[in-house]
Amino acid sequence: MSNIITPKRDKVPFGQKMAFGSGHLVLNLLPGALAVFMFFLVTAFGMDPFLAGLLGGLPRIFDAITDPIMGFISDNTKSRWGRRRPYILVGAILSGILFALLFQMSEDNSVMFNFWYFLLMSLLFLLGNTVFATPLVGLGYEMTSDYNERTRLMAFANTVGQVAWMLVPWFWVVIADPTVFPLSEETLRVIGEMGLTGDELQKITDEKLQATGVRKLSLMVGLVCAVLGILPALFCKGIDVGKMENRKKISSKTLSSNVKELFQGIKEVSKNKPFMKLCGATFLVFNGFQMVASFSFFIIVFYIYNGSYALAGTWPAWFASLTALITAFMVIPIISRIANKWGKRKAFIISTVISIIGYSLKWWGFDNELNAEFNQTSFGQGLNNFVVSIFDAINPFLDSIGMSWFSMDTSQGGPWLMFLPIPFIAFGLGGLFTLMMSMTADVCDLDELENGMPRKEGTFGAIYWWMVKLGQAIALVLSGAILNLVGFDEGAISQTAETMAKLRLADIIIPVSTAALAIWVMWKYSLDEKRAREIKTELVERRGEL
Repeated sequence: MSNIITPKRDKVPFGQKMAFGSGHLVLNLLPGALAVFMFFLVTAFGMDPFLAGLLGGLPRIFDAITDPIMGFISDNTKSRWGRRRPYILVGAILSGILFALLFQMSEDNSVMFNFWYFLLMSLLFLLGNTVFATPLVGLGYEMTSDYNERTRLMAFANTVGQVAWMLVPWFWVVIADPTVFPLSEETLRVIGEMGLTGDELQKITDEKLQATGVRKLSLMVGLVCAVLGILPALFCKGIDVGKMENRKKISSKTLSSNVKELFQGIKEVSKNKPFMKLCGATFLVFNGFQMVASFSFFIIVFYIYNGSYALAGTWPAWFASLTALITAFMVIPIISRIANKWGKRKAFIISTVISIIGYSLKWWGFDNELNAEFNQTSFGQGLNNFVVSIFDAINPFLDSIGMSWFSMDTSQGGPWLMFLPIPFIAFGLGGLFTLMMSMTADVCDLDELENGMPRKEGTFGAIYWWMVKLGQAIALVLSGAILNLVGFDEGAISQTAETMAKLRLADIIIPVSTAALAIWVMWKYSLDEKRAREIKTELVERRGEL
């Protein structure tokens, strides 16, 4: 256990932690909302699935190029407001505005018009988001130089960031809810004049509802992100750069030399063995999780409720939101304490092992027969009656504020056992980003010791999150391939028993395997607390600081 008390000068004030956390909320809310809204490109805006896939993949290539460039620029910027804060301020405003504009399309436009509009706006949005996100990550690495305070800062930021994942699952529910985003009288009149009946009328009405919901909700998300995103620029403080040496001049005249220095910096970062271990472990854990992220939704709908979206209701949203809730308020504080007591490497290994247990428990948690047996027990009946009584009490209030969609249908019991693995599974991502971001800050110190000034928090952050994005892109491709491999047919009303058995096994085996590999990668990670504090002492002496 660490016996060193963090000096007062190295503690991050609560107000700054709140501001930094608000930035992390934006970092999570924008991609989460984007993933949900892009689904409706096909169902609401009539986009060909292949073209929709291109819109998801092509901008990521551009994003991968701009991240390291922005990291280099923010590392070497000289301004009276610091290296990061001006970019965070401008980037937050741009991100919010461009995200809102991204979905202001009409379902009546031609498919190719919407394709080119969305592609262009995606490039602009990702550029604005890079201007915001990359300096924000770098700022977090330099807000404190203390080994344990870094973990506490990242734990707090990730706790706030989890709020986004409590909200995002409900976007699926509210977008097509006519009580939340009703159609205008003009739209209803136009639909009525089409002379449609039956399924055709329902189909066009649903499409109009979805398109209207996407447009209006994207405006709300963009506004919230712009407001919350500027707070780190206004209230957070980074490292004192007044005496930082060797920063490169950023201008059009120095473009060629800047490009050379950028690649030199990337080369130095790639030679940092502890950092490469962090990237490798993150790639494995996050990639494994992302590959099966949608499987729980499919298992709930097609296995537990035999393909009935109506019966599944809000259970998938509750599953995702409860996972984020437990991650934020139970798992992350525990991980922070473990790291303080036994070190960050051991905390990562412990949290990842616990997540492996959680993924394994999903086989029983999602078992129909076990859930049915549980509902027949006195405890299961008591739990169901308790939940019913709660919603009976609050449903009138929910109806009065237009939130009837938030209710939980327990008239037929519920798949309660599926919630049991959540506290264990949550240790996976909850521990991953809390610890890895803290350890990356330690790695930045090691880089300064080995390669000198300027410090490269922006470059390290850009490359780390580039690995995360690469993992996410690969996971999306592999996820679809796995669904095809197990014989899943999204167009079918129900799935075969064999398909669902294979899907449930894949939902467990894939994240368990990648998590186990990540433990192997981190087993001999060498940058522990003792070494980190030795590096800090050497840097303080080198800089001539007190």
